[in-house]
Amino acid sequence: MRMGVLDVGSNTVRLVIAETSGAVPLPVHTAKRRLRLSAHVERGLHLPPEQVDRLVEAVADARDEGRRWGVEQPFAFATAIVRDAPNRAEVLGRVAAEAGVPLHVLPGEVEAELTFLAARRWMGWRAGPLALLDIGGGSFEVAFGRSRLPDFAIALPLGANRLTREFFRGQDPPSPQRTRLLRRHVRHQLRDVAARIRWEAPRTVVVTSRMFQQLGRLCGAAPGRSGPFTPRTMTRIDLGRAVDRLAALPAAERALLPGISLARAGQSLAGAIVAHTTMKLMGIDEVTICPWALREGVMLRCIEDGSSDWWDAYGLETQETRPAQAARGPLLLHPLRGTAAEAVGAER
Repeated sequence: MRMGVLDVGSNTVRLVIAETSGAVPLPVHTAKRRLRLSAHVERGLHLPPEQVDRLVEAVADARDEGRRWGVEQPFAFATAIVRDAPNRAEVLGRVAAEAGVPLHVLPGEVEAELTFLAARRWMGWRAGPLALLDIGGGSFEVAFGRSRLPDFAIALPLGANRLTREFFRGQDPPSPQRTRLLRRHVRHQLRDVAARIRWEAPRTVVVTSRMFQQLGRLCGAAPGRSGPFTPRTMTRIDLGRAVDRLAALPAAERALLPGISLARAGQSLAGAIVAHTTMKLMGIDEVTICPWALREGVMLRCIEDGSSDWWDAYGLETQETRPAQAARGPLLLHPLRGTAAEAVGAER
C-alpha cells in the first residue's frame, strides 16, 4: 500500500510517497517545489493573492504527481505559514476548489505530537524519557514523553522566519543590540517551558527539522550524503560558536558555510539563537539529530491508528470545517491526554 503526504511549509511544498504495508514508512519518491511563502507575506502574515496562486498550482502539481505514483489523494497539511494567515479561509477554499485537495491546518501542538511519535519510533525505547525540539519557519515545537505519544507538547511563536522578520528586518548582518533583544525575547518565551523540561529530566533530547539539520552540519555533524543511519549529534558549546560565526556574516556569506543553504541563510542566525538559548535554559549539553520528523509522524499515525480515524479525532481544519471552527476560535486544543491542552490553557 502506498501513501502520500503533502507538506505546505514556509519555504517549500513537499510531496513524499511511501510504502506503508509494513510497520515502517519506506519512501519511494519525493518531490518539492520551493515557494518561499514566508518571504512574501505581508504585514500581519497575510498571504498575497499571487502567492496563493502559486500555492494552488504547486498543490495541483503535487496531486498529479502523486497519482502517477499510485496515490489518488495525499494527506495534505499546512503549518504555521497558513495557520497564522488572516486570509487562511481564502487559502483553504481556493486550494480545495481549484486543486481538488483538502488542506488540513495542523495546530502547532499536533505538529509537536506527531513529530514526537516519529522521533520515538526512530530512537526506540532505549532512548528513555524523551524531549523533542523542532524549529520551523513560523513556530517552535517542544514535547516530552515517556511513551509512544508525548505527555506534554506545545508550540511557541519562535520560528526562525518569524523572528528574522520581527527582529532583523533591514539589518544584514543584524546589530549586536538586535541580537541581544532577540535572545531576551526567546528567554522570556521559553522560561516556563524550559522549567518543565528541566523538571522532567529527559534521558535523551532529539532535534528535528531542516534548520536543526543545517545547524548540526555547521557544528561538524556528518553531511546528508552519509545516509540517515549515520549518528549525528550537536553540542551546546559548538552551537554557541556557530551563533557567533553566523552573527558576524551577512546572509549571502552564511550560505557559503558548511550545511547552510541559500534558502535558509537569512533565517539561520535566528534559528541558531533559538536553539542555543533553548539548550542553555533547559540545561542540555548535547542533542541527537533525528532524520524523521512531521511527515513521518503523519504516516506512522496512519499505519498504527488507521488511515483516517486518528485525524478525524483532532477535528483538523479544512475548508469544509472552517466556518464551525472559526466560531470557536483558533485551533489550539486536541486530545493529547489533556496535558498539551492544559499547557496552552495556562498561557491564556
